Amino acid sequence: MTPRSNSQAQCGTRLREIENRLRFLDHLAHLPVAAGTPGELEAYERQVIRITEPLAGLITGEILQASLASETVEHEVETLVKASAKPLKKEGMQGVTGRTASGVAVQITTVYYRRRGQRGTHRRLPGRYAGLVVLGVFEHCTPALAARVRLLAAALSSFEEAHNLLREEGIVLNVKTVRAIADAFAQRARAIEWGAQPLEVGDVAGCQVVISCDGGRLRIRTKKRGPRTKKGRCRYRGVWREPKRFVISVVGPDGRQQRTFTPLIDATLAGPDAMFDLLEQALKRVHIETAKRVLFVADGARWIWTRVQRLRLRLGLRGMVELLDFFPVVEHLNAVAELKKSWSSTQQRRWVKQQRQRLRHGQAQGVVEAVDQLCRGPLSKAVRTQRDYFARNAERLDYPAAKEAGLPIGSGAVESAIRRVINLRLKGASIYWLKPNAEAMLMLRSYFKAGRWNLLKNMANPSFMPAAT
Repeated sequence: MTPRSNSQAQCGTRLREIENRLRFLDHLAHLPVAAGTPGELEAYERQVIRITEPLAGLITGEILQASLASETVEHEVETLVKASAKPLKKEGMQGVTGRTASGVAVQITTVYYRRRGQRGTHRRLPGRYAGLVVLGVFEHCTPALAARVRLLAAALSSFEEAHNLLREEGIVLNVKTVRAIADAFAQRARAIEWGAQPLEVGDVAGCQVVISCDGGRLRIRTKKRGPRTKKGRCRYRGVWREPKRFVISVVGPDGRQQRTFTPLIDATLAGPDAMFDLLEQALKRVHIETAKRVLFVADGARWIWTRVQRLRLRLGLRGMVELLDFFPVVEHLNAVAELKKSWSSTQQRRWVKQQRQRLRHGQAQGVVEAVDQLCRGPLSKAVRTQRDYFARNAERLDYPAAKEAGLPIGSGAVESAIRRVINLRLKGASIYWLKPNAEAMLMLRSYFKAGRWNLLKNMANPSFMPAAT
């Protein structure tokens, strides 16, 4: 039997199965059944679901097979094959199994394209089902099922939880498959994000924009040299890494976030330069030059402020306000007071309170002088380190001006993002990540927690895909 005739036979089998299930469902709907208890109602409802879910899968399979034969999809397939960076050779019709949103596996027949090996060799490399790529079928999952898997993987605390919940819904996917679907989705979205395709993320014209960034902590799993374990597994160590994160939000005259603009959140493990590249891209998309006022608020980390000036120049943000997060500044004041062992706790609190009042009244230079006066004795080196912190950030301590302009004096948005995105999902006891998996989850969680999940779906949509490689 040829592949095409096999496809026709599969379609005929699906159509007969659909007709049979429709007749049985119609018969069930006309039965004089009345539930007398909650248990009976639940049992009846589950019986209906057991019939309708396979029916939905069969209908989806029929629609998918018909779509692959349509002129529109065939034209898109030709465009995709021609745009491929590596030549693709048509291998003819092949059968492939796809899984639908109802968890039903359906057999599809479509054209398979294989990549040729290197020149002068007969080696053939893995190819792709171009028609399924055009329709958004990746990892043998229809778009609806893949969207469900990705959402659960990002929202829940682990891939295991997503696997268990899917199994309760009748969708049997192992943990590795759930992880692979989520990772591949994030990789496609990141490729589009770095591409030239414009994406609408909102406008900040006439608004007060707050930009903040910080670093979190998670552990990366790296292989360890030496003999394997008794079970033949590689030994590994957990290395702490700092993912860099930024948040872009819009605040009102009272300094509170405005619901009219959904915050932009993203993170990366690729280092501070890569994070600032992502930040620059995001600011260009929201047309930051049209904002009424721009505030960059963060703690005193040197890796942040050494790159803010470059960002300011490249975006032309001459009027951008730079501000040190007020609460870490107070922590540094407490650190200075604690170095004075001769002071009582009351004296330490009094001194810190006095410096806080100076900061609130715009007397940053007075704070620097007060810290400088304590640079005596055996602890002078430690105090001098704190003094240098205040001295190099003296221009970023103008809190009265920020409050008068209706701007926040803290970076609570990015602190909250670190907790919700990183700490509650990627950081924990005995949790280790491979770097590519961690990068993927950082992106998924960032867009999910920011409320921009639909934007992420559009970014990974095949219609936005760059030339195939």
